[in-house]
Amino acid sequence: MTVNKVELAPLGNDKYQDLLQKVVAPGPAEEQPAPRGRGESPVRPSNWVEKSKKEMYIRQLKVERKLSIAASRLALEGQTKAKPKPKRKDKAKAKAKAKKRLKRPKAKVAAAQSQSHTGSHNVYAHSKPRVVVVKEAAKAQRPQTVLKNKDSNQHKVLQQTIQSNLECFLFLQQPEEAERFLLLYHRSPVKRRLLNVNAYNIVMRIWARKGCLQRINRLFSMLESIGLQPSLDSYAAALECMGRNQSCTEAIQRCMQQLKNDGFHVDELFQKCLFEEDEKENVLRAIRIVQPNYQLPPPPSPQTCKSSLLRDFYSKEKMVSYPKLDFSVQELQERFQQQLEMELNNTITIESVESTKPLTPQAIKARKLLATLRSRWHDSILQALQKSKHSMSKLKTASGYNILYPYLCLLPDEEYVGIMLQILNTLSPQGESLAVLARELGSKVYNRYITQRKLRSRQLEKVQEVYEDYIHLLAKDSQPDEYLPREYWEKLVAEGGFGPSLNLKDCSWPYMLIMRLGMHMLELLVHAVKVPRNALNPHLEHKLIPVLYHVYSFRSSWQVGLIKPHPIFSQIVSDAAETLLTFNSSAMPMLCPPVPWTSPHFGAFVLNDTKLMRFVDGAIQHQLLLEQCPPVNLHPVLDALNQLGNCAWKINQPVLDIIISIFNDKGNEKLDIPPPISEVPRPPATPSNSSTWNKSQKHELLLYKKKTAEMHSLRMDALYKLSIASYVRDKVFWFPHNMDFRGRTYPCPPYFNHLGNDVTRAILLFAEGKPLGPKGLDWLKIHLINLTGLKKRNPLQERLEYANEIMEEILDSADHPLTGRKWWMNTDEPWQALACCMEIAKASRSPDPAAYISHFPVHQDGSCNGLQHYAALGRDLIGAISVNLMPCNVPQDVYSAVAQQVEEFRKKDAEQGVKIAQVLQGFISRKVVKQTVMTVVYGVTRYGGRLQMEKRLKEIDAFPEEYLWEASHYLVKQVFNGIKEMFSATRDIQNWLTESAKLIAQSGQTVEWVTPLGLPIVQPYYRSKSTVLNCSMQHLSVKSSNSNQKPDTVKQKNAFPPNFIHSLDSTHMMLTALHCLRQGMTFVSVHDCYWTHALTVDIMNQICRQQFVALHSEKILQDLSKFMLEKYCRPGRETRAPWQKKLMDQLSNVPKTGKFNLKEVMDSTYFFS
Repeated sequence: MTVNKVELAPLGNDKYQDLLQKVVAPGPAEEQPAPRGRGESPVRPSNWVEKSKKEMYIRQLKVERKLSIAASRLALEGQTKAKPKPKRKDKAKAKAKAKKRLKRPKAKVAAAQSQSHTGSHNVYAHSKPRVVVVKEAAKAQRPQTVLKNKDSNQHKVLQQTIQSNLECFLFLQQPEEAERFLLLYHRSPVKRRLLNVNAYNIVMRIWARKGCLQRINRLFSMLESIGLQPSLDSYAAALECMGRNQSCTEAIQRCMQQLKNDGFHVDELFQKCLFEEDEKENVLRAIRIVQPNYQLPPPPSPQTCKSSLLRDFYSKEKMVSYPKLDFSVQELQERFQQQLEMELNNTITIESVESTKPLTPQAIKARKLLATLRSRWHDSILQALQKSKHSMSKLKTASGYNILYPYLCLLPDEEYVGIMLQILNTLSPQGESLAVLARELGSKVYNRYITQRKLRSRQLEKVQEVYEDYIHLLAKDSQPDEYLPREYWEKLVAEGGFGPSLNLKDCSWPYMLIMRLGMHMLELLVHAVKVPRNALNPHLEHKLIPVLYHVYSFRSSWQVGLIKPHPIFSQIVSDAAETLLTFNSSAMPMLCPPVPWTSPHFGAFVLNDTKLMRFVDGAIQHQLLLEQCPPVNLHPVLDALNQLGNCAWKINQPVLDIIISIFNDKGNEKLDIPPPISEVPRPPATPSNSSTWNKSQKHELLLYKKKTAEMHSLRMDALYKLSIASYVRDKVFWFPHNMDFRGRTYPCPPYFNHLGNDVTRAILLFAEGKPLGPKGLDWLKIHLINLTGLKKRNPLQERLEYANEIMEEILDSADHPLTGRKWWMNTDEPWQALACCMEIAKASRSPDPAAYISHFPVHQDGSCNGLQHYAALGRDLIGAISVNLMPCNVPQDVYSAVAQQVEEFRKKDAEQGVKIAQVLQGFISRKVVKQTVMTVVYGVTRYGGRLQMEKRLKEIDAFPEEYLWEASHYLVKQVFNGIKEMFSATRDIQNWLTESAKLIAQSGQTVEWVTPLGLPIVQPYYRSKSTVLNCSMQHLSVKSSNSNQKPDTVKQKNAFPPNFIHSLDSTHMMLTALHCLRQGMTFVSVHDCYWTHALTVDIMNQICRQQFVALHSEKILQDLSKFMLEKYCRPGRETRAPWQKKLMDQLSNVPKTGKFNLKEVMDSTYFFS
């Protein structure tokens, strides 16, 4: 018999994978061939066991060959980790022991098997028994190191994998399968360590739904046998079962007595447990059998945030009615139904903006061909999926268990096929990396599973009921009391009482599982989809060839696996010029106000699962931190996100139509509208024989390919944005928000939102209109001049005068954007400038400009916002003046100030004969230093700064190229010196933050802090470790960010200052958002750029300054120092290691502050302008 070497290749030093094999695919993998030395491959078992086991091993391999390749790797991989080779002296003993073991009579082997798998005889029904290695020997070869630390990230991931598998069985209503799977762990002393009470509870819940109390009692006994205490959920499952069965009073009383003995109270069942379907009613029914008058406990009284920054905001005396939307209750209910329908469909197909182009005969022919091919592909993918599932289902009996099988049963087969075809339809001609495609496929299945769970658990019904009442808070024809959206939602939920909980029990899938499922689906897709070779050329033979190819490419120094479509397929798609685009429903703006955030698990979309905090794939530390945080501490952050999400938007149709006309007419790179691929310059002429190409020809071709890929990417991005905008052109819509780990806020829909580029921002208007008022038209004009970038150094009054002077140009741009003098095209932000010209034209021509209803957002920008926070933290007088914290008649420009300082240094050096200083005469300008000054605040290093300088100097034609390196090196040194001199306190604070983070990371811990609004933050930078995912197509190296790995000291240290400042700018923005809400104003932000109506710019400016002063009046650095000392130095300990003492001294030594009076900010016109 031949052995497939690919299947049996040594799988490398991969603890995670090894553990997954041992833990995730249990069964005969537990009964391994005897242990091997570390250096041996699985193909050659070690000498001392080889002879006696050869026959059995070959039989085993025959079984293994029938498995899918992924499963076979799982089953063999555990062998790669074993105890070291025995020393020579021990060899004879080991050999004797092994022989002894192998001579056990067959009857005993079978007996041992049946004992260890009571209740699951069918596990080995169709396979010959393998050799059972006695437990002592098996223990020695199992990796126990990771399992020792029950809090390790890896341990949690493995627990999560087991629980998500059990959740699948719960969803599929397969109690026997679930219990069999649980027993595979429960019966193994090593694997049992991965079980916690939650795993047993899931199985109890399945039996409770079936009304099998006997099985639940058995699970309670199992818990007791391994020393685990039942939790509230265990008792909830038991009582639910008793409620369903109308059990006898004695049994229920015994259960409730045991619940009390374990330290719980009956009320806690309803206060702390999450229920699905009718579980809650059945628990209550059981309790009322023994306590007929029992009433549900009252909901806890709402807690109020105690933050000193928001005392006024949360004060009941100062409450005002929540701002109303211009919709009736009926209209909002209709919009909710439209949104729900879109989310239930999971995807939405819309017309592309290219659909206006006439249809050619070639396109008609290509579309017909594509439709035929897709129909065939659908059938072949479906067949491949069913075949794969069939072999997996057989595998369950042959080899214990296949991890992926239940995940391929959660949805109807047609849905899996639809997901795979959607991926195929959106694949670019340049291809996409395996990792990205696998993640996308796995995530799509997960999201649909969550949707189905919400439907099955009746959670959606509950959301509908609550939402129908919630919109009374927002509708113009309803008057509830004064509540915030979160408070009103919580009140309605508390009043609802019965029915399922709104939060599902945690059922998230580990990242590696999503990747594994995605890879399996990708392999099915690649193997199933074929196209005739003669599809475009009838003269070729009719032979089916794959549509997708697996190729390798280099990205920097990494080799990356790609899936590329065959040129025939790309050509057919290109010729068909299809005009329909399909998106996930979560990529679209919402058609009704978002569900308010009430916890880290609940908010934003109606059905789509959305995390409160975005994080790197596989990272779980942020979520854990949020869950441990007292809910009341998160109220300010949740309320700010709800305020941003409740802003209603509409489309600026005239501007959108102009953009689409240019987009469909070859684009315009100057106006940031990407041209179609047909406009790519022709490829360089090269000899047909590639072996004769010289180096420059290869380089030219590489550049051409790169340019083509970039143009395709930019074109598709613009197509998506414009098509979504066109789809919602007549609608009002909303952007639900969430945040990154620093607290910076982002809209959830990824393609089209107000954080986009100039084109996207220009087509967005507030849905709510407000009169311009006495100063509104002036603010529109000032905003226009700000968008041009022409008068940055001039006072506001001069900008206004300039706008009045060029009124003729403004009106010409508005009236004849593409045929007039086109003044708007020569500005920094041309499309926003055009939209503003149109608004000014309409307002100035109205009978009473002050009464003109404007929907136009006016922006106010922070002046180098990062440095503003540093200057305020350090009360740095010189720094405060240069970033406009001090009142001034004209705006101060920090970049020009630094350039001036650097010029002074240069002059002195030139006089002393420094050659490079002399060469640089006349070349130091604001533009040269701007990027470096801006990024110094965000932690740019001297190396990065030098590259920035070199780039800027390269742009100056007259600068001598031979001095580039030396000049950039000199300049970056002088810029850092200039900033040090101008912002002395800033550098001190930056150094203190950097040094503190370095010492914390060196002590093996990650840097954590809490923002002044109470948001807990942890930096997710670890020494990244790759986990190898073994698949038949390729071994996929997946980087994981595990909190049990050592922190990456360099990243922790360099990132702390910028991340800390980002957390402060997000705090300032949230404070401004909340206080604008209290004034009934519309407010949204793009980080440090704040938007509102022209009417309310002055009020927003005042609030923005008040909140900056209030924020920096807190003892921010002292509080940070106190928090870190408590967290990292544990004040109570008497004996300290030297590193602890060093860290303590560092954290205690808070930088001293200067003499700047913070109140001055209140009168500074150019602080935000």
